[in-house]
Amino acid sequence: MGEDVGPHPGTEHLTVRREGATLVLTLNRPEAKNALSLPMLVGLYDGWLAADEDDAIRSVVLTGAGGVFCAGMDLKALAGKGMDGQGYRDRMKADPDLHWKAMLRHHRPRKPVIAAVEGHCVAGGTEILQGTDIRVAGESATFGLFEVRRGLFPIGGSTVRLQRQIPRTHALEMLLTGRAYSADEAQRIGLIGQVVPDGTALERALAVAEQINACGPLAVEAVKASVYETAELTETEGLAAELARGWPIFDTDDAREGARAFAEKRAPVYRRA
Repeated sequence: MGEDVGPHPGTEHLTVRREGATLVLTLNRPEAKNALSLPMLVGLYDGWLAADEDDAIRSVVLTGAGGVFCAGMDLKALAGKGMDGQGYRDRMKADPDLHWKAMLRHHRPRKPVIAAVEGHCVAGGTEILQGTDIRVAGESATFGLFEVRRGLFPIGGSTVRLQRQIPRTHALEMLLTGRAYSADEAQRIGLIGQVVPDGTALERALAVAEQINACGPLAVEAVKASVYETAELTETEGLAAELARGWPIFDTDDAREGARAFAEKRAPVYRRA
């Protein structure tokens, strides 16, 4: 199923494969509930870059191995108290911001990112989730920001992002109680979009990705960019920014192919690669 990817093959804790025009990044440390390690963070960042740089990739799916998404940071490993990932410390020294880019705090991929969540998606897992665009979860998935229970601060962006993604009262309850949320409750408050039977989140996420992949890639990227760049603007400012971002799309081969396909009553074939 899928195929290996060329120059960014992943790491021992992050696997990378292609499913058509979708890049699938899998957090692969199930024995530690996919807790974030240096190899995982380096692999994640390289995966985001691979998607950005390859026009044949039109979407990204992020998931976890072993029926778990991510249980947060492995504080022991990141503090250097174990041997895990020692070979990646040069990468971290060369780019001290790498872990924030990997967690989508300081980097936003230009391609749509779909999260496929099974099992625990807590602490740093819920923080990474907030950097994704579309979110699908198995019905037994668990979410939450547990940092305050440990006397810690959710510094992956949650005190800024969460209140912009769900109502503030729900954001503050999640942040200040540190309690766990079921998939159904997470969907009700707007943290995730779809709840599916356990074991099928990846399948559903890939189906959503295929729908995106069938659309004009230039339009998809421009729409995503416009949504984020106008989020905090006034309506007048946002409409001006939308026009500047969207109008050039009408003068592209993608747009012309879309119009021809509509007139000819066939599926469009977008050749950007």
